[in-house]
Amino acid sequence: ESKGVRIFYQTRGVSLITDDDGVCGVVAQTPNGQQRFEAKAVVLACGGFEANPEMRTRYLGPGWELAKVRGSRFNVGEGLEMALDIGAAPYGNWSGRHAVSWERYAPEYGDLTMLESSYRHSFPLSLMINADGKRFVDEGIEFYNYTYAKYGAEVLAQPGQFAYQVFDAKTKPLLRPEYGDKSVTRMVADTLEELVEKMEGVNPQGFLKTVKEFNAAVQTDIPFDHSVKDGRCTNGLEIDKSNWANPLDTPPYEAYATTCGITFTFGGLRTVAETGEVLDVNFNPIKGLYAAGEMVGGIFYFNYPAGTGLVSGTVFGRIAGTSAGDATALKGR
Repeated sequence: ESKGVRIFYQTRGVSLITDDDGVCGVVAQTPNGQQRFEAKAVVLACGGFEANPEMRTRYLGPGWELAKVRGSRFNVGEGLEMALDIGAAPYGNWSGRHAVSWERYAPEYGDLTMLESSYRHSFPLSLMINADGKRFVDEGIEFYNYTYAKYGAEVLAQPGQFAYQVFDAKTKPLLRPEYGDKSVTRMVADTLEELVEKMEGVNPQGFLKTVKEFNAAVQTDIPFDHSVKDGRCTNGLEIDKSNWANPLDTPPYEAYATTCGITFTFGGLRTVAETGEVLDVNFNPIKGLYAAGEMVGGIFYFNYPAGTGLVSGTVFGRIAGTSAGDATALKGR
């Protein structure tokens, strides 16, 4: 506000205003009714539809309506719908999303008081176990920053939409700090039999069989080194573990309850990369309309390398803001 920018709180954009020259403003819902905001340029930076259960189900598939939302409850896709309503071109991986292993009993939406306590990113060192007591992914195929954004979807696809990350005393010291938070759902036991009895919803026989087969398959002649892809693997399992495979044989044993936490969605609008202008369905620029952040489609497909969403938001936000400012200056002449 010190820079001359007015901020309107409790003001939700509901539609774009257009004339013969393109987009010229926004209609918003305020506590006192609808209000028109006229402008020489509009930049949409409203996020995706990650907090909208109906749109998640429509675009991501059945089951996604029940996913936890890591962030704001206000990113419900309204910016995307406003643009599509005036003929903007959808673009990118609309069935794609960034979704992680998340605290099973976390709040429905992000809670700023919990900070990072709901993350569960030490899974490459674990056995990830579903309700049947079975493993369902190669936990150690890569460092977590290359798989964490897609493994949340794998957890969501399991019976009951949950899984446990199981560790023993050998790997406990290597866990990330959030595993020690008070809000963590953690089970501890001196035997595997006692542990699985505490793992709500897990088949005990299936779990014990999985651990026995896993322990026997670990190539213990390969040295363990968590700081590199050490090649310490299993051999002969239905799903082998590629790195960081350790027999689960040293008490106390620990299990952490997880589910899926969605961060953002990949589908967005087709834009001009150099200017941030939104294109219509004929791939012509919609004058006066720009997009940034999650609303820019075509950036991520199927997976996500850690941190790149911040880079994308910064780069395309700067481009869109600069272009909108330049266009406004030209119209003001």
